[in-house]
Amino acid sequence: MNGQTPMGLAAAAAAAARPCRRRLLSSASTSAASKTAAGTATRLFPKLPHPHQPPYGRRLPFLVSAASQSQAGPATPVPVPVPSDPRAAVSGNLPFFDRVLFPDSFPLETPPAREEEDAAAVQTDEAVEPAVPLREETETEREAWRLLRRAVVSYCGEPVGTVAAEDPECTETLNYDQVFIRDFVPSALAFLMRGETEIVRNFLLHTLQLQSWEKTVDCYSPGQGLMPASFKIRTVPLDENNEGFEEVLDPDFGEAAIGRVAPVDSGLWWIILLRAYCKITGDNALLERVDVQTGIQLILSLCLADGFDMFPTLLVTDGSCMIDRRMGIHGHPLEIQALFYSALRCSREMLVVNNGSKNLIRAINNRLSALSFHIREYYWVDMKKINEIYRYKTEEYSHDATNKFNIYPEQIPSWLVDWIPEKGGYLIGNLQPAHMDFRFFSLGNLWAIASSLTTPKQAEGILSLIEEKWDDLVANMPLKICYPAMEDDEWRIITGSDPKNTPWSYHNGGSWPTLLWQFTLACIKMGRPELARRAIAVAEERLSDDKWPEYYDTRSGRFIGKQSRSYQTWTIAGFLTSKMLLENPELASILTCDEDLELLEGCACCLSTKRTRCSRRAAKSHSG
Repeated sequence: MNGQTPMGLAAAAAAAARPCRRRLLSSASTSAASKTAAGTATRLFPKLPHPHQPPYGRRLPFLVSAASQSQAGPATPVPVPVPSDPRAAVSGNLPFFDRVLFPDSFPLETPPAREEEDAAAVQTDEAVEPAVPLREETETEREAWRLLRRAVVSYCGEPVGTVAAEDPECTETLNYDQVFIRDFVPSALAFLMRGETEIVRNFLLHTLQLQSWEKTVDCYSPGQGLMPASFKIRTVPLDENNEGFEEVLDPDFGEAAIGRVAPVDSGLWWIILLRAYCKITGDNALLERVDVQTGIQLILSLCLADGFDMFPTLLVTDGSCMIDRRMGIHGHPLEIQALFYSALRCSREMLVVNNGSKNLIRAINNRLSALSFHIREYYWVDMKKINEIYRYKTEEYSHDATNKFNIYPEQIPSWLVDWIPEKGGYLIGNLQPAHMDFRFFSLGNLWAIASSLTTPKQAEGILSLIEEKWDDLVANMPLKICYPAMEDDEWRIITGSDPKNTPWSYHNGGSWPTLLWQFTLACIKMGRPELARRAIAVAEERLSDDKWPEYYDTRSGRFIGKQSRSYQTWTIAGFLTSKMLLENPELASILTCDEDLELLEGCACCLSTKRTRCSRRAAKSHSG
């Protein structure tokens, strides 16, 4: 079903083998080997500084369409400046991409470098100074890069990710010493935009191998396409005598997580990151690998599997995404739907079209059409829509019902009546029969903008609302994970009196700096970079002094979270990614999707000034 064939499953089992296990050598032999490698290593490309560019960056060559390149005619060789100190920059500056993707534009020979400095730069990353940006980096940015590199973990001698937090003052690590798929995304983007692509490639392939591992909780195994929430590198003895050791990857598919919830968003983030990696590197060889193509298909087969649900949205349990504790988001939470839509759009671009994938691509297109209509029509609220809900009739039994989900007007919370602005609106957090979750969830709304799940007008409305309600959603630290917080009986009943999710803390109305990069992405896509600069300026004043905490508490985000870890990696990486996106806004296209009008044309119930019902009869008449 959905393009999943026995041949595809066989390819998955054969290609997605367990990760390599390399015997660890003694320290003496390792040292000797590294010296030999350092002495013989030659750089393929010189490490060059950024050229001086205007503050809004320049159009990068790998983002220029083939048509525009052909119109421009043959490339003209460009002289490559030779830095006075090869260590003054790291790999991945703009000339690096020019040379990798358009080698004919450059001379074959690279400028010579002094041997002693070249060897020192190859031996250790610590000797390499940060790249010279379009402007001089602030001390906060330099500190952030040092901390991000400190969080990198290696497997079999190769970097494969970053740990969730590297807090030297905390003795109880819990699972913060693991590499989380969702947490690594901003780290991966920071490295990609700096040109350090190896760690992202390794991460994608090793997590893909983990996809095929057996996962069992109480004798039950979930679908084969499930991606782990996280993994950890462990060193285990080869035998009882402890004479040799090997490194192994130890994944967690939710069987060790709080509540034992499977990470639904992990596979979606993996697809989104894969597309970003391929767009920025042009690594089509990796994308066309059988195991990578099969991995995408397995994830989508899980998501597109037929069930009892009547809606195109994904039905999930509580705690299956960034909000990984009980917070009343079970059902069809917006965050999952926005990531699901984005992953479908990305997959449609990346899947190789053949007889085995035709049915899957058809299923993707059908789901995209239905999902985009469903979210835009039923999740969107503004002053006009809330007033309409306020006047709803209930218990309507007909195909032409206005109140299709039997929402009772009494569900409109008192805070919303005075909070919703005259201009602007947002996508609600959840929609189920007789239930609308009117809370504002930042990640879902921001990613709906980035993926074009919203209409352009709705996207503008969301940013207008954030600007209008800045003191509620940003205040002293961007950005509220949700608004407002649940309090009193509502908190006790829905969270089960969770001591970590107390009102205005953690997931219950806490402020999470890592959301800054997604806010920046949405602002760039909608041509509102000034909003992102304003939020970044607020964060930059505090993050370094506060030791880069995971989250902030209180209604205005004034206090560091009561259980917040310091030196949280995705806080650090989110800040860096935001700064780099603002300097090179063209890079936003590796993550965003443009409006696809064909999707709505394929749905019988396209949005219009007059709402039309979605039914089999309408679908048949539309197709005819």
